[in-house]
Amino acid sequence: MAHDTAGREAAHSWRVFHGTGVLPAGGPADIPGPPPWREFSGEPLQPTPPEDDRTALRRLGGSEVARPNLRDEEIDTVNAALVLRRPLLVTGPPGVGKSTLAYLAARELGLGRVLQWSIVSRTTLRDGLYEYDSIGRAQAIAAWRAGGPTEPGGAAPEQPPYLGDFITLGPLGTALLGYARPRVLLIDELDKSDIDLPNDLLHVLENGSYDVPELIRGALTTASVFTDDPDRHAEIVGGRVECREFPLVVITSNGEREFPAAFRRRCLPLEMLPPSREQLLAIVASHLRRRPEGVSALVDDFERRVRDGGTQSVDQLLNAVQLTTAGGFQRDDDGRKLIEMLLRDLAKGR
Repeated sequence: MAHDTAGREAAHSWRVFHGTGVLPAGGPADIPGPPPWREFSGEPLQPTPPEDDRTALRRLGGSEVARPNLRDEEIDTVNAALVLRRPLLVTGPPGVGKSTLAYLAARELGLGRVLQWSIVSRTTLRDGLYEYDSIGRAQAIAAWRAGGPTEPGGAAPEQPPYLGDFITLGPLGTALLGYARPRVLLIDELDKSDIDLPNDLLHVLENGSYDVPELIRGALTTASVFTDDPDRHAEIVGGRVECREFPLVVITSNGEREFPAAFRRRCLPLEMLPPSREQLLAIVASHLRRRPEGVSALVDDFERRVRDGGTQSVDQLLNAVQLTTAGGFQRDDDGRKLIEMLLRDLAKGR
């Protein structure tokens, strides 16, 4: 038995991510250097990104509870993406924990706030890279030329409005800044995008860089712009952004469409399966900070529905557990109807 344990530890010794979602007591693990073909040299070096403990706690639950939510194959694929500096294309049914994976990695590896880019049918590549407020700048320039204040109650400025004040980097644009350690970028539900977005995204992720034409035309050697991190700025040199450490990119898909072969070839595929009973119990205990009475029966009911071909989300189970363990809840006819509504089959559209 000891020999088997030692063998497993040796086989997993290359891992820096273990799927716990808990920052080790000795600090985050060192991430191996990139392969030569994925080396970048973005400048200038940006400050350490902020933490977002509140969001991580909301998404992951209490850090004091171990969460065996990932299989060995899934953990290995995440580690491969970290080592090879390649995006992860995560597929699986709704509610299986695809987006949660980004938060697990960010907290365990101490990589700061997760940059989240939620995709809709109208999303373009530029939405993820940066936003330029051309109307706001035009109004500010007009007010400056007229000799009035650019803001109500303010004094008239001596210099024209600063171009960088009207540029805000998006989640993708922020992730590709020059950080000493990789940022975590969650591109959520890419399968909802316009047909061209995956190919447009492919080139940026392959090159690890992009240009901000407005800054290039503005002939600013260095510009300070807003980032997707609250109250943070970044310095951009020559209107070009290049990463130093390629981010851990987690791209989720519900399998509603196929992606181009060139896009899939550059991503590492990770298919997440519905959690086991043990994993469901751990998720409930993690989010509720305890294991309530009666939770086993609800988990069994949830598993039965999934086995019977239903489309259920783990969020539904958490809602049912929270409601039924609240003080005064009655499991009478009305109570059973309410549980039935909470655990309904999402594929049926009601």
